[in-house]
Amino acid sequence: MPKISEEKKKRISEQIVSVLLDSFPSSVFTAHIARELARDEEFTKSLLANLVQKGLVIPVTKNSSGEEYSRRIRWRLSNEAHMTYSGSLDNKSL
Repeated sequence: MPKISEEKKKRISEQIVSVLLDSFPSSVFTAHIARELARDEEFTKSLLANLVQKGLVIPVTKNSSGEEYSRRIRWRLSNEAHMTYSGSLDNKSL
């Protein structure tokens, strides 16, 4: 299997941020993001982990009842990232 370049990983990461921006403030599962991008879940999860390190994405490990997920993670855009991206979208529409 060919290796994916850093440039393509960056572009896919931008698409992940776009999916999360569309669903903000709700959080979505890894499987939903992978389905939207037509990518493998494990690959998507590795890119999400990189986005967490950059402070763009926050993992949600508890359900609405406060119980810890055993094998799943939901993701949402961080508040700072949301303000940055939604602000840049507002400026583009002017």
